[in-house]
Formats: sequence, structure tokens, C-alpha cells
Amino acid sequence: MGDEFRMEEDSLGEMQVPADAYWGAQTQRAVENFPISGITFGRRFVRALGVVKKAAAQANRDLELIDDEIADAIVEAADEVIAGELDDQFPVDVFQTGSGTSSNMNANEVIANRAAEIMGSEIGDRVVHPNDHVNFGQSSNDVIPTAMHVASLEAVEKDVIPGLDTLRQALEAKEAEFDDVVKTGRTHLQDATPVTLGQEFGGYRTQVAKGLARVDKTREHLAELALGGTAVGTGLNTHPEFPGRAAEYITKETGVQFREADDHFEAQAAHDAMSEAHGALRVVAGSLNKIANDLRLLASGPRNGLGEIEQPENQPGSSIMPGKINPVVAEAVNQVHKQVVGNDAAIAAGAAEGQIDLNLYKPVLAHNFLESAELLSNASTVFADRFVRKLEANREFCERQVEQSMALATSLNVHIGYDKASEVAKTALKENKTVREVALEKGYLTEDEADEVLDPRKMTERGILGDE
Repeated sequence: MGDEFRMEEDSLGEMQVPADAYWGAQTQRAVENFPISGITFGRRFVRALGVVKKAAAQANRDLELIDDEIADAIVEAADEVIAGELDDQFPVDVFQTGSGTSSNMNANEVIANRAAEIMGSEIGDRVVHPNDHVNFGQSSNDVIPTAMHVASLEAVEKDVIPGLDTLRQALEAKEAEFDDVVKTGRTHLQDATPVTLGQEFGGYRTQVAKGLARVDKTREHLAELALGGTAVGTGLNTHPEFPGRAAEYITKETGVQFREADDHFEAQAAHDAMSEAHGALRVVAGSLNKIANDLRLLASGPRNGLGEIEQPENQPGSSIMPGKINPVVAEAVNQVHKQVVGNDAAIAAGAAEGQIDLNLYKPVLAHNFLESAELLSNASTVFADRFVRKLEANREFCERQVEQSMALATSLNVHIGYDKASEVAKTALKENKTVREVALEKGYLTEDEADEVLDPRKMTERGILGDE
């Protein structure tokens, strides 16, 4: 073999493993068996595996099921996994065995060999055993869904919610800044009664706030941990107190509240909680997509579009058209939405699958969920900081355009009736006049009545104008 490899052994026999790798034979088999996508699990999931293995070792030490020295070495090695110091030791493709056994054994082998080093032994000498010690009282079938929930809920609480709140705050600031900007409302992309630009941004702010509430509600079911169910949910080969103790340690490590699953059979055979939680992410992605599209329309132009807001000049927009500026950040948000929708389809399909006592789509569920969480978190922050905060209102243009709107005739309905109001609107359009000019010419309103009834600012509030 030379110095580049060492020999490791599992139940199927010997395997050559890179000499400097902490992983062992089972991980190496998985690397060779699954050269599929080149995509490996990211930081959140690898961290979660470390959290689970650390908590398991602590619980088993408390219960006197593992020698203190071995348990302490496992905890120290798991801490390195948690901190990201061993991320390059997790080479297994996401597309692997449906239970995630390869990734569980990857964690077991890496932690066992690193723990052996910590105890002063050599890598591969099994003084710390990947199955008998690191995986004691566990099965891939309960470890991987536990890591899925730990990683997903941490991503929700520490990434998605803060990112969305950053965007909410940015929209709220613009809502206040644009409160006095009266503009033409639009329905069906046609002129409608006046609104303020602040009211529109208030709608966007509320969308994001409601999205935050939807995401927050996913905590309840993601907080349930499958750990302790072992192979099929019965808990064979694990101590009765193990699940509760381990959940307490996971809560302490993450700062996120977790608890033992209500039903271990459900927790391993089905992943409805993942599907439900990702559904909330999909809804939020749709909200961001709608907001991004609206802002692109409002900023369209600069001379031949709506042009009601001015977008930031983040970068040149064209390789051929000098001076062109495009809403590139908003377009990135649009693309994130499409990716999240695709991830949601994969998660919905995977969560509905599996046979009898085990769902066999665990790795792809975890990967897609965590990708969506990361994309939404980053997109929300970038959208807030690089686009929304830098928007400016084209105040004079908005004022000029609203005075020309045919929709101002709507407030005439209660004074001269729908038919005459329609006549005024059509005449104004045909003769290129304002609604006010036509209403005065036809004698439908006096000057004082026109001032009251056709005031665009007053039209942005509930009530009947000119009603004494």
C-alpha cells in the first residue's frame, strides 16, 4: 500500500483507506459506491451529527454504559466535528442509502479514530469502537432523523428567522419613509384608485411578518427527536432514560429546545414534520418572489417603464448596452424561489415514501431542506441590504401620474353615479384631459367639490369623500 494508504476492516473485510483520513472502511465503501453527484452534506448537517454523537456519549456516560475515559474522548472528538474542524472528513455523497447509514457510520468512524488519537492510540486500532462506543444505543434509523431535525430547526432559528427579520425591518423603514408618496394603484396591471407607496410597502412588510409567523410554527414538530427508537422504533439495545437525557444535552448544546419524539415509530417511518416545515419555507419563498417582482415593475424604466421607484446601481446591467442598470438582486431572489419550489417537490415526494417502519429518503430530505433554509436566509439579507434599503421614491413623477389617472373617477360614483363617472373617465382618456377637468367642464362638480372629492391623498384612506 505504501505510505498513502492504511488497511481498515469492517464486517465485509478489509478496505484501503487514505492514510491521513479519520474515516474507516464503511465510509470508504460508501465513497466508492456512490459517485453520483459530488454533493456532500454541508456545515449544518455535519454539525448536527457531531451534536447527536456528543449528546449520546454524555447520556451513556451518565448511565454508566460507556467507560468515562472513552466517553470523554468521544465528546472531545465530537466537539471538533461540531466546530467544523473535521468537515473534510465527511466525503459521502448525499445520494446514498436511504436511511443515511453511510453518513452515520462516517460520523462514527471519524469520531472513533479521532477519539483514539486523543487517548494516545493510533488511528484504526479500535480502542474506541465506531459501533460499540460511538454508536452505542443508537441506529442509523434514529440518528439520521434526529440529525435532520437538529440541523433543520437550528437553520430555521439561527438563519431563516434572522434573515427574514432583517428584510422585515428594511421594508418597515421604507413603509414609513414612503408614507407621504401618493401614487396610482394598479390592479390587473391597469390604473386603479390611489394608494401611497408606503401602503404598498406595508403590505410587503406584513407578508414577511406573516411568513415569519408561519416558519415559527414549525418549531413544535421539528423539536421532536427520533433518538432512542434504534432500529424500528422499539428502542431495542438502548437504556429507557437515554432518549430524554440525550435530548436535554442536545438542547443545552444548541440553545434550541428539543424533546423526545411522541411516537418513535412515526418519527422513523414518516417525515411529515420535514414536509410541513419546508412548506412554510416554500410559502415564504413565494412571498419574496412576489415582492421582488413588484419592485422590479415599480422600478422599470428608467424612462419607458413605471419608474415610480429608483433602484440601486449595484452593477452594470449589460455587456452591450452602455449605462443599463438591471434589478440583479431582485432577480436572484426570483431564482431562489424557483429552487425552493423544486426542493419542496422533492421533499413532498420523499416524505410521502418509505415502506413500513422506515422512510428511505432521509438524506435527500435533509439536503434539500437545508439548502432552502440557507438560500432563503442569504437571499433575505442580501435583498434587504443591497436592494430594499437603497430604493428611492420618484416623488414628483408619482404625483404627476396620479393626477392623470382615470381611476380618480371612482370617487365620483357616490356623487354623480357610476354611469356619469364612467362617461367622465372615458372622455378624459379620449381627450387627454384629467378627470377633474372633465368633471368641471360638464358641470358635475364645483371647484370646491372637486378639491374635496378628487383629492388623491384622501382617496388612500377609508371613507366617502365629500360626504357631509
